[in-house]
Amino acid sequence: MELVPIMRLSVDVRQPITAGPTPHGEIRVLPFSDGTFETITADGSAPVRGTIADGGTDWQRIRADGTLEIRAHYLLQTDDGDAVEVISEGVRAASPEVLERLAAGDDVDPSEYYFRTHVRFATGSARFAHLNDLLAVSVGERHARGVHLTVYAVP
Repeated sequence: MELVPIMRLSVDVRQPITAGPTPHGEIRVLPFSDGTFETITADGSAPVRGTIADGGTDWQRIRADGTLEIRAHYLLQTDDGDAVEVISEGVRAASPEVLERLAAGDDVDPSEYYFRTHVRFATGSARFAHLNDLLAVSVGERHARGVHLTVYAVP
């Protein structure tokens, strides 16, 4: 099975709001402050572009080993008016040294950590109705003020 790249996203986040430590790890919320996306087309057609609507968030749980459990929920808005809900859940894991560099805001090569999510979409748009039945996965990169994701369809 070969994954098919379908989209790139860039999301800027605000400072985390933390609920502090719990028996299950530290819980925090990162509100999205801005973001863009662009579809990837295999047939050479023009990509669809748009923004990430206000109100998106990433709920996170930091486990004792430093692994981050991710639960993101946001809305894509195409430049021509379509809207697509995104729910993305996964993990970001790395060695303690790499986690320290990420926390300091350093640019760390994505090959040094594991950042993956499974992605589901929902939309009322006829043009993007195929996304309603699609399961996708993403490969993420963490940067000082946000993340970059490449989303792949699971055929």
